[in-house]
Amino acid sequence: MKKLFYGVLLTVLCTYAYAENNTTLISVDTNLTQEQKEALAQEKALKAFQEEQKKLLLQKQEEERKRQHQMGDYEMSLKKIEADISEENMWIKSYASYLTSLDVKKNLEDIRKRIKYLSKHAKTTSNRDELNALISKESILASQIDKLKGDNSSPFSELITPPKIDNIPKIENPFDIFTGLSLIKKLNANFEEYKKKKENLANLITLLRKENAIYKKLSFLDTTGKYTKIFKQKQIELDTFKRALDTMEVTLNVYQKRLDVSEININKGIETQVYGLIKIGSIILFVFITFFLLKLVVKRYITDNERFYMANKIITFTNFTIIILILFFNYIENAGYLVTILGFASAGIAIAMKDWFMSILGWLVIVFGGSVHVGDRIRVDMDGMKYVGDVLDISLLRMTILEDITLTSIMQNRRAGRIIFVPNNYIFTRMIANYTHNSLKTVWDGIKITITFDSNHKKAMHIVKEITKKYSKGYTDITRKQLNKLRHHYSLKNTNVEPRIYSFIEPYGIDIEAWYLTNAYGTLTLRSTISAEILDAFKEEDDIVIAYPTQNLHVSMRSQEAAAHKLEMV
Repeated sequence: MKKLFYGVLLTVLCTYAYAENNTTLISVDTNLTQEQKEALAQEKALKAFQEEQKKLLLQKQEEERKRQHQMGDYEMSLKKIEADISEENMWIKSYASYLTSLDVKKNLEDIRKRIKYLSKHAKTTSNRDELNALISKESILASQIDKLKGDNSSPFSELITPPKIDNIPKIENPFDIFTGLSLIKKLNANFEEYKKKKENLANLITLLRKENAIYKKLSFLDTTGKYTKIFKQKQIELDTFKRALDTMEVTLNVYQKRLDVSEININKGIETQVYGLIKIGSIILFVFITFFLLKLVVKRYITDNERFYMANKIITFTNFTIIILILFFNYIENAGYLVTILGFASAGIAIAMKDWFMSILGWLVIVFGGSVHVGDRIRVDMDGMKYVGDVLDISLLRMTILEDITLTSIMQNRRAGRIIFVPNNYIFTRMIANYTHNSLKTVWDGIKITITFDSNHKKAMHIVKEITKKYSKGYTDITRKQLNKLRHHYSLKNTNVEPRIYSFIEPYGIDIEAWYLTNAYGTLTLRSTISAEILDAFKEEDDIVIAYPTQNLHVSMRSQEAAAHKLEMV
């Protein structure tokens, strides 16, 4: 058979060689024998066959070289694409975690089957050890599945789920406007983040498609079947990502519509509150203008600074009270809530902030009762100390007093010029004396001077009376007019305003008391003047002697008689 094959092959080759080399064959010596001719033909056919085999081998080598070069180019392209598909990509990490969870599940199922088998057929020690090891491994793998979240049917359940839109709060007051704007900003940020995830996934799918196309080409060029297997896995991966993208596209549209509805509701509430603020602002502006004009009228028709100050305080307090009530009634739906809130607030203040509550109540008594005004000179007894000064201000919680130099400062405090803060609740619990109440600007002041028993006390009383009448006459006339005005408000019985002179017998002499009216703000000045005048007048009189604590010593000057002595020389 081999000979026949070779013969046929040689015949074919010879025929081919003859066709190629007709001129050569024709020129062969016709004188050769038949065997020589056959041998020559076989030799030529063998050479032609070897040349053909060589050409085929070279062709195959060239094709293999081209295939390897082409595969190298594809692998280089794959590396570039894989570099673009970073392993830090959240989608790749999520899918890798999903594949890991599938492997763990498969291993867990195999382990459980093996545990079930060994639980029934474990007879040897090695089988029992294997069973214990598998039970421990099962526990570890079960916990790993929970961590990898492999129980979810979708590998991208968290990534494709849009952010939750909570219940949209109602915009019921101006402070909710900031909450609404913040919520809109947060919802838009969540939407943009979800949209960015979708764009990231779309870009990833584009890269995966390019990668998959290259793997498909490599599977045709690869003879080992390696890339064919990878291509199938990549095709499954690409289909998984495509399904996730389709889900996100549908979800994104629905989420956007929900977001639009929520934003419309929030903007509507904000618009309502803005219009409400404009309305309330207009009312408050009107109230401000009205009370400002009222202050101008008061300033024009009330010339007394003290009365103007108090009227200004009352107008300001009323103004702010009306504004607060406007705000309350606009932002509390039920007026009963306001009463309840005020009731609880009053109870809480009365218990927890008793002093503050009493000070506010004292302020109301002071302002509306008119017992003390700004500018009045008052005396306050506080913790065993007495303070005399002028009222600078009456605030909601306290009175501010500027301490002046008075007889109290000289005799007791030895200090003056201090700013004294008196809580308003002292009006109920402490002694507060007003020297200038209700336009009464004068007070009674007295001087006491002691003369000896043998002095002419009637003359001394007359001198003192004339001096006090001289220097207090102006204040006497002013007080008479002021007391006539007070008759409309108070029952006055004794309205004598002339200086009053009294005399009293004391251990060291006769005390002459002189009481006269003087300016409440300048008692020491007139007191000093009158004292000096009385002293000078008494010095000019021979029968008036100023007394002071003295002590008389009575010494007996009688000498004793000499004792009798005997006459003797010493």
